[in-house]
Amino acid sequence: MTRKQRRGAMIVGGVGILCVAAVLVLFALKDAVTYFHTPGDVVAGKVKAGQRFRLGGLVEAGSVKRGAGATVAFTVTDTLQAVPVSFEGVLPDLFREGQGVVAEGKLDAAGRFLADSVLAKHDETYMPPEVAKALKEKGVKLGDKAVTHPGGAAAPTAKPANTGG
Repeated sequence: MTRKQRRGAMIVGGVGILCVAAVLVLFALKDAVTYFHTPGDVVAGKVKAGQRFRLGGLVEAGSVKRGAGATVAFTVTDTLQAVPVSFEGVLPDLFREGQGVVAEGKLDAAGRFLADSVLAKHDETYMPPEVAKALKEKGVKLGDKAVTHPGGAAAPTAKPANTGG
């Protein structure tokens, strides 16, 4: 083998090793990637039971139910479809009805989303970018006071506290 042929073989071998390494890294990261979906995607069957993903939308008004211990059940909606969510743990301080939320977890066989983490918006004007984009794609108008759908239906908003009167 001449010197030029050895150098060519070394280059081809090096590129081959880099390709194999890249394929192995991508294969290993495949299970670590968590995709974002809206309730409409879940209801349409775009997500399989047991698949890990992020569910984003608005917390439906009147849907938050506190169970035994730190168990909380609520519904996430994109104003068109809704998905029931079950979460065990401490919710963020800013979690409330009518606000944007992103929950991470898996869908069970019954269609209930089992969240292991919940993220809520952090101030009056912020909504997680994934949620805002997904809602806009669905035709939902995001405003200061209310969220509305082009069909005229208003999205759930937080109810004022009952002052007992």
